[in-house]
Amino acid sequence: MTYSEFIDELQANAEPSYAAFHARLTPTNYKIMGVRVPTMRKIAKKLQGDLETLFAFPNEYYEVVFIKLTIVSLLPYERFVEYVEPCVALMDNWAHCDSFKAKCIRKNKEKFLPVLEKIFQNGDEFSQRYVLVTLLSEYVEKKYLPLIEDYIHRADTAPYYVHMALAWLLAEILVKEYNDGVKLLKKGVTSPKTHDKAIQKAIESYRLTNEQKEYLRSLKIKNIK
Repeated sequence: MTYSEFIDELQANAEPSYAAFHARLTPTNYKIMGVRVPTMRKIAKKLQGDLETLFAFPNEYYEVVFIKLTIVSLLPYERFVEYVEPCVALMDNWAHCDSFKAKCIRKNKEKFLPVLEKIFQNGDEFSQRYVLVTLLSEYVEKKYLPLIEDYIHRADTAPYYVHMALAWLLAEILVKEYNDGVKLLKKGVTSPKTHDKAIQKAIESYRLTNEQKEYLRSLKIKNIK
């Protein structure tokens, strides 16, 4: 497949009205054609065998990058880790970052930890967000809570999408490991803004009791002052 043929296929499935809608939700420097996610995933599965060819194509369009990331996420672990850092480097928006979920990580959690650390040390907004979202998806269990706490301490929550990812991660800890999550909040592990956002997101969950939610409200920094 040539780049021109690839773009033609995407344009044949593009919806201008959806492109305008998606652009409002997803700030990005990539051009957005307006191809819906289920369609892009179908195209990605069809082109799995052409990954090297696709990676040589320009990264002009949001959809091209999405399909590259989707194909890489389907790779077996040893091949996935060859591509994960270049993939994270392509991210400039939350949608690319949050959709890049590889099932192969689940059976290789320990092996993947040095890769996460290397990515996190890049320090940019979406490298940090990718690590935090991956921790949320794959590592929220007692065994990994000390590791997660270390990342929480080191995360720079000044960038909006790091702040939101960290709040989301803390909220998930509160839902899955409530007592440990409360201890983290009481330690003051993150900025006041992110602390309160995490509580807000946890309270929105149906998995916590009304009593737990009421106690979390009392831990909001704006309520303590």
